[in-house]
Amino acid sequence: MAVVYEFVWRMLHALLHLQRTLLSWFRIRIWNWTWRLWRRAVAAVLVPAVFGFQNHPHNNKKLVPTGCKKSCCRVLWKSDGKSLEKLPLHIGLLIAEEEPRYTDIANLVVWCMAVGISYVSVYDNQGIFRRNNSRLMDEILKQQQELLGLDSLKYSVEFLNNSNDKPEQQGLSCQATVKVLSPDDGKPGIVTAAQKFCQLVEQQQKRSTDLDVNMLDSLLRGTKGMPDPDLVMKFGTVDSTLGFLPWHIRLTEIISLPSHINITYEHFFSALKCYAGCEQRLGK
Repeated sequence: MAVVYEFVWRMLHALLHLQRTLLSWFRIRIWNWTWRLWRRAVAAVLVPAVFGFQNHPHNNKKLVPTGCKKSCCRVLWKSDGKSLEKLPLHIGLLIAEEEPRYTDIANLVVWCMAVGISYVSVYDNQGIFRRNNSRLMDEILKQQQELLGLDSLKYSVEFLNNSNDKPEQQGLSCQATVKVLSPDDGKPGIVTAAQKFCQLVEQQQKRSTDLDVNMLDSLLRGTKGMPDPDLVMKFGTVDSTLGFLPWHIRLTEIISLPSHINITYEHFFSALKCYAGCEQRLGK
């Protein structure tokens, strides 16, 4: 009977995960459809009003210039962030796919900056981004100039160096902090914190009885230089966080998306709307 109970329990657990994934997917699809209608309506009003095309004699025959489209998008991105009931301070981008695309990841980071998110973590369980950190940084700066144009000067980026967490700032003032994470920052990070505490005990700076949740939490936070993630966007079909900061995501909202490849701003913002609409009970 114990085997039967265990089998039934595992089946119910699997069905629960499947139900959560499907519900998240359906909510994002519905909000994405609603958002597209709303965005088209707003764009129809903003483009003529902002750029003064309504008095052009051939306005009904010409398409809106590409530069104007981008400017309109930047206006919308900024207003989108302010329209949400709550916005994550720190968002994690968890890539659970075999072949990550740097341009798509860079777009996600720039969109985070545009809507007003202060901290962004990029993670993959194979350590690809950690090994190619410079390439990702260059792509982010490239897409920042491409998507934000002249406004890119307002959104300077601070890249945290993974070896010592010293910032590598790009721009006049820091408004967004980006850090690349790998599995070494997960469970091995907890081991490192425990070793550090043992050294403190050995040096008689701490006692073994001083170790508790708050002490371990302070040791772990001291190695990250960033607040805990409020939201993690997981890209891929794997139903796992793949070792992404296990200590720091106790109260984190996790939203699953099918893929980061060719992801659109509409899908990204739909996930933010899903987060803004969720009720976080914080263990209550």
